[in-house]
Amino acid sequence: MPWILVFLQDREGILMLCRYASRKLLSRERRYSAIEREALALVFAVTEFQRYLIFKHFLLQTDHKPLSYLRTGSPKNARLMRWALALQEFSFQVVHIPGSENVHADVLSRLC
Repeated sequence: MPWILVFLQDREGILMLCRYASRKLLSRERRYSAIEREALALVFAVTEFQRYLIFKHFLLQTDHKPLSYLRTGSPKNARLMRWALALQEFSFQVVHIPGSENVHADVLSRLC
């Protein structure tokens, strides 16, 4: 199952699609826990869209609620700690949205 990343920009209350990206998990990454796979997707997304995000505060919407604790809680293992440290240079808020409301990623995932 590939990741589908969608970069949207709010233009006067209308979300406009700016870019999208996708990536398949490597075989070793498939063995990661759910929170590790989701955190890796977050790191990949921020890295992929870094030039747009580096000096701006942004909302990162995800359907994986435990991911919101990556910034506020203490990571449970070294891998999560390393990724949390890598994300510190960015100013963002993780916002949980139910998967049924994540229509942009849902539409793109059906095309893969």
